[in-house]
Amino acid sequence: QVQLAEFGGGLVQAGGSLRLSCAASGLTVDDYAISWFRQAPGKEREGVSCLGTGDDSTYYADSAKGRFTISRDSAKNTVYLQMNSLKSEDAAVYYCAAGPEGSWYEAAYDDWGRGTQVTVSS
Repeated sequence: QVQLAEFGGGLVQAGGSLRLSCAASGLTVDDYAISWFRQAPGKEREGVSCLGTGDDSTYYADSAKGRFTISRDSAKNTVYLQMNSLKSEDAAVYYCAAGPEGSWYEAAYDDWGRGTQVTVSS
């Protein structure tokens, strides 16, 4: 049974940093595209960053470019999202998802975590 568990959310001041973790069981993160999505209150869920398979290609939403970094630790079977220079608009529930190929479309992902809350105070 596949399980994805997000950790690392919390309250941070604007300009601060957080590192989110997506710990996987039941699958090997090396073999799947792992992406981070987020959903703010009253808004649709949106893709933030994607880590592909094979060549470890990375993709970022325009809002995340230059501030967020996605990475993978194969030994820990975990994918991270390092978020720097956080803004109030980054506040949301962050979800990780696993699928056979990277995509900004939610339907491309078979497995999802339950999410972790990120709150940014101004």
